[in-house]
Amino acid sequence: MTTNNPISSLTSEQLMLEKMQQMQQRTQADFIVKPNMMTVEATNNQFTPAPLSFSQAMTGVLSTVNQHQKTASDKITAVELGQSDDLVGAMVASQKASLSFSALMQVRNKVVASFEDVMKMPV
Repeated sequence: MTTNNPISSLTSEQLMLEKMQQMQQRTQADFIVKPNMMTVEATNNQFTPAPLSFSQAMTGVLSTVNQHQKTASDKITAVELGQSDDLVGAMVASQKASLSFSALMQVRNKVVASFEDVMKMPV
């Protein structure tokens, strides 16, 4: 037999609510965003953001994507020539290069669309 005791259901609801509040406090406590170590310079043991222009950022991203593609190409060539039997590594590198190139193209398309929108604005 099942009994519906309002007192036991109330206490279980309160317990659940208390647990949810504790979990919420844990997720919100001490959340600190640390600086990106690739774009900061260490000066006097303090981290200060280095100024970064759009062209520098794009140049860095382009060189990273190019390096991913070169690495993938080298690994695939080594597997095809029999110099390496790391087929999984070659496929992972190929997928990484493909994904980074796809992300780059999406960013480029958004930048071009934004530029076109700005150019269409009346002055």
